[in-house]
Amino acid sequence: MKLWRWIVGLILVAVIAAFGWHWVAQDPGYVLLHWRGTNVQMTLVTLLVILVVAWAAIAAIVALIRWPFGALTRRHRRLSRRRLADGLVSLVEGRHAEAERDLNRAVRYPSVRGPALLAAAEAAERHGESTRALETLDEAAQETPRAARVLRARLLRRAGKPQEAVSLLAAEADTGELTPAGWLEYAEGALEIGEPARALRALAPLQKSGEIGAKAYALTESRIVGAYVASAVDGASLAALWSQLPKGQRRLPAAVDAYARQAVRFGQNMAAMDEIETALRREWSPQLVATYGGMGSEDIEQRLRRAESWVDTHPNDAVLLTAVGRMCARVHLWGKARPYLERALAIEPSSDAWEALGDVFVAETFPELAQRCYRNALALARGEATEALPEVPARRIDTRVTAVEERDEHGVPRLSP
Repeated sequence: MKLWRWIVGLILVAVIAAFGWHWVAQDPGYVLLHWRGTNVQMTLVTLLVILVVAWAAIAAIVALIRWPFGALTRRHRRLSRRRLADGLVSLVEGRHAEAERDLNRAVRYPSVRGPALLAAAEAAERHGESTRALETLDEAAQETPRAARVLRARLLRRAGKPQEAVSLLAAEADTGELTPAGWLEYAEGALEIGEPARALRALAPLQKSGEIGAKAYALTESRIVGAYVASAVDGASLAALWSQLPKGQRRLPAAVDAYARQAVRFGQNMAAMDEIETALRREWSPQLVATYGGMGSEDIEQRLRRAESWVDTHPNDAVLLTAVGRMCARVHLWGKARPYLERALAIEPSSDAWEALGDVFVAETFPELAQRCYRNALALARGEATEALPEVPARRIDTRVTAVEERDEHGVPRLSP
């Protein structure tokens, strides 16, 4: 394709030159130069050719004169870029002292001075030289002020000074001029100082930029909205806060979970139940199931009936089985609680299930089994191995294997292939 372009271009040049020569040949022009008694006569075309040749000769002479100086500049540029590359590689590899040394050498060339100073500050911070990192950022602020400000906020937050980080970025946040990384640091700092309302302001620009990715944004949004809902100080403020959130944010499992916990805390159990049940009809969430099962003793019979109906469509959800077992134990249905908890432990052991099973054995006057359950709960929380339970009189308990039942969305069991 490129060859055809060259051929077509050469043909066009040849056509233009032919017509131009024909046009000039009819009247080549006449130029007379008179200087101190000397007359020089030539055509206009000749004069133009002489001027072009003279300009090319002067340019060549100037290039020759500047070449030695340009060679030094090119070498300086090449060394600076190589040191910048070496410094960045060392920074990623964890050789922070070496990275800082190479990056500080790279700052001598203006075109890479800003990035080199930023990376050198990061290397100094990772090397434990916080003071030198901040001094390096002072220099970087003269080259790349916005990037240096964001990096300074990040270093301050890492150093346990989130209030200073938020204050540093507050002015740009108020005007909406923060970069995506700046908004992220502003949100993280606001969460750490207990001001989720500030962090909530960062969601819209972060979503609009799309720079942190959909998955990372979803996690950040869940944390921020959950913290914002959990910041309500009473029932009235919780209701007002919840109603003002966008519909999409009210559907987040983390937000619903935070709302339900706060509603229970303020004595609004029915509102908490309604939100969780609505959210679970929309999308299944073990996190919400666990909260639903631990909402206290109020309306527990109603919640137990509803949770047992969910077992039909989610028979292998260990969190649901644990929640149902704990609710059965709370209403003293010990014989009913034990099978749910045993099945939950067989599918996915958890400290909550072991602890609840221990409570069941205490009520059934099996203190040795209860003690072993409590030890298993503690061991599992520590990441240690658990002990299998011995046989129980009139019943054998096996928490090691179980038949996992599969059902479709209508609760109908699926046949094994």
